[in-house]
Amino acid sequence: MRRSGAFARQVLLVRVGRRDPQVESAGALVRPEPHYLDDFRPEESYGLGRLTTAELGAVVPVSPAIGPTGAVDADGPAMSIPLLPGERSTARRLKFALVNACTVASLILGLLAIFQAMHGDVRVAAYCLIACVAFDGLDGALARRLGVASPFGAQMDSLADMCSFGLAAPVVVYASLVGSVSTPAATVACALVAACAAIRLARFNVSPKDGRFFCGVPTTMAAAVLALAVLIGLPVSGTVHVAGVALLAFAMVSSFPYAKLARLIKLPPWVWLAPVIGALLDVRLTFAVLVVGYLVSGPLLWLRQRRAV
Repeated sequence: MRRSGAFARQVLLVRVGRRDPQVESAGALVRPEPHYLDDFRPEESYGLGRLTTAELGAVVPVSPAIGPTGAVDADGPAMSIPLLPGERSTARRLKFALVNACTVASLILGLLAIFQAMHGDVRVAAYCLIACVAFDGLDGALARRLGVASPFGAQMDSLADMCSFGLAAPVVVYASLVGSVSTPAATVACALVAACAAIRLARFNVSPKDGRFFCGVPTTMAAAVLALAVLIGLPVSGTVHVAGVALLAFAMVSSFPYAKLARLIKLPPWVWLAPVIGALLDVRLTFAVLVVGYLVSGPLLWLRQRRAV
């Protein structure tokens, strides 16, 4: 206790121009203020001259240096973490640039969708959203195929998704709802999409990944559904449309498991034959049935897992 009290006085008490006999009796040497700037040693004038490295680090935290491999190097100079881990050859850098170009393209198309929606070209804006979905799937597939997946790419993809699917999609939907529903109702529904998309992306970044199911509806699929609904023009009232938008927003932040597209593609061919025939007969009804069926599949899978436990 006595030693820790002396250490506290060393850090907090500053005696300028004279020595404090009480501090000296505790073993702390406080030097007088230097008369020349060249002789000024701040660590000694504040009573820190005799502190060890560990004690000084407890008082004045110092950021550790990051080595080229990402490890902490306490003795080396501070270095930034490379954006592309592993071998940094010209070929890998070009592949890395190509993948991130797809991500940037998705972001720019999201901005273009917002601009088009502001000018009243809702259908063009919806097509831009569909292009965002395509580029979003392309950058991830290329990163895995070319072997240039990186933490930077994952964060960049998340930020682009927030722009394209968390902001552009609600703006396009809002532009499509103008005139059919009240402004407050459209505002609340679209704000829910933006908020739930942000929560969904943040949770995805910090949660362990499951190779079979999504936890909640992914933002990419939600944006695709909203864009297709605008393009198809579902024959429903404005109230039903707003309720569907709000339901899709809550599905993004739900804990229900939803199958990934890779699992859906592996279904037997005859399963895909039904929606193809249905689309030829009535594309709107087929689209509504597929969307509702996918949303209901999450709670059904959740109940099945609960019963299995």
